[in-house]
Amino acid sequence: MKSLHARNLHNVRYDFEKLICSSPSLSLYVKKNQYDDLSIDFSSNDAVLELNIALLKHFYQVDWNIPKKYLCPPIPGRVDYIHYIADLLGQSNSGLIPEGKNIKGLDIGIGANCIYPIVGSRSYGWSFTGSDIDKVSCINAQNIIDSNELLNKVITIQHQISKDNIFNNIIQKNDKIDFTMCNPPFHKSKKEAKEGTKRKILNLSKGQNKKVSLNFGGQHNELWCEGGEVEFISKMIRESKVYKQNCLWFTTLVSKKDNLHTIYKELKKEKIEQIKTIDMIHGQKQTRFVAWTYYTKEEQKQWFKNKEIYNEQ
Repeated sequence: MKSLHARNLHNVRYDFEKLICSSPSLSLYVKKNQYDDLSIDFSSNDAVLELNIALLKHFYQVDWNIPKKYLCPPIPGRVDYIHYIADLLGQSNSGLIPEGKNIKGLDIGIGANCIYPIVGSRSYGWSFTGSDIDKVSCINAQNIIDSNELLNKVITIQHQISKDNIFNNIIQKNDKIDFTMCNPPFHKSKKEAKEGTKRKILNLSKGQNKKVSLNFGGQHNELWCEGGEVEFISKMIRESKVYKQNCLWFTTLVSKKDNLHTIYKELKKEKIEQIKTIDMIHGQKQTRFVAWTYYTKEEQKQWFKNKEIYNEQ
């Protein structure tokens, strides 16, 4: 059974004793399970939050927290997206994964958790801009950055003032961005989001936790939008052509495999040079992201050569 990316630091089982050393408050939620192994109740938002705090402190040396009722992401799966983007950039750079703050990423919908910029900067030294339409998310992400000297020179936050825009207002005329990334809202309505949350909690608790809290999984803008992820990604594709010279690779997660057909149809309307779907598999769970670029393979190589010249000046 395929596991996480080979460079993912979370490829092995959680060492709860070490994690508790890094974050003692986790001990309140750790107990032996039916197999006599230390674990937590993964259907408990408080327990998962404390686990994330410990993981980010232990592996990335980052002090982290989020407001109540905001999206609490599963760290290992989020980390995989970063490593597969690194591979994607490496393929454009003659097989060498580019590192350092001169590599710039744009996280669309950074959320209150700021997770992708944290992991990307700590794993590869990349710099990031994170955008979000939610002011509280922007404020909390900025608080995380301000609380960690390792982050405050490599991550910047921009508030997206228009809910109708994705790249507009964020990407500037002279920007050169190596990649964008996004975990789009995937439900079409509040009702659909609530049903998804219910299934998630019941699965994690093996049917024992009947109480459903919509906010176990996040806020409105984190979970659903009109038209769901297909409409959101289609809008992203249409906007990307305006900024085709500003960005090497545009990418986005796609939660539902059945949506790929419609997304590919939208991509093929544009003059795109290369499209990729990259699968990420963790046990029985499979996710994926779609990546597209307006640059030819030769132009991709030149993109990184130009960066080398820039660094030497």
